Amino acid sequence: MKRIANLVFWLLLPLVGVQAGEPKSYEMPRTQVMAIKDSATEKQYELYIKLPENYGENIDKNYPVIYTTDAVWHMDLLSGFTEFLMPNVILVGISWQTDGNDERAHSSRFRDYTTHPSSDPERQAKYRFGQAAKHLTFIRDEVIKYVERNYRAAAGQRAYMAYSLGGSFGAYMLFAAPDTFNHYVLGSPAFGDRSFKIVEELEAKMAPQQQDVRVNVFASIGELETSERDITKQFVAILERRKNAGFKFGGLQVIKESDHTTAVPETFARGIKWLSKKVSE
Repeated sequence: MKRIANLVFWLLLPLVGVQAGEPKSYEMPRTQVMAIKDSATEKQYELYIKLPENYGENIDKNYPVIYTTDAVWHMDLLSGFTEFLMPNVILVGISWQTDGNDERAHSSRFRDYTTHPSSDPERQAKYRFGQAAKHLTFIRDEVIKYVERNYRAAAGQRAYMAYSLGGSFGAYMLFAAPDTFNHYVLGSPAFGDRSFKIVEELEAKMAPQQQDVRVNVFASIGELETSERDITKQFVAILERRKNAGFKFGGLQVIKESDHTTAVPETFARGIKWLSKKVSE
């Protein structure tokens, strides 16, 4: 009887250990979370910075940097795809505002990624749409400078990769301050009539001084995004028109059998494959 009791004890011991253990949060390997404040607005953000595997050993090597907005949603995708398709890259995810008081963590994206106020007074009061210019200044003057001051970022190899509202914010940056990045991956930009009108106006104003800027642009849309197709074609026409004025654009990527939601993974995979070729040219 004693032998049976001992046997039962040893068989149950691993289970007891599992039950007694405290759950831990998963941390992405080689990733640092750095707090950063927008000094102009006093709003607090975080940067999620993932370094290449041998970053600490290759001390003389500089690396391309991919920046992305909506970091909570995008860093896992970028981490997985770059691990296989573009391992020698620094990833920088820019968070949503971390010290806001809205119940939804991502609410600040409606303010930071949009170019004009809402026509609905109630929605405008709640989300304060239309502050993309301020967020662009924050990225240019504080985020990028912080990264390039503290990490071995390769000169002339800054990339922006984002989707939906982040994609339309990228289109705004592309025409408001094209030298912010060297490469733009704009997945299914969420244009409205007013936001696209602003892009058109910016493009018209930048014509005289654009000759010295050189950028590569990737743009995509899901095949099933029928309601967005016309405005996306208008955006593509602008990119095509600017090909002789410093823009390199290889045509619109259509993600087959995908809508605005299901096109995300393939957009990022194609975007990183495209980017890996551009940084090696």
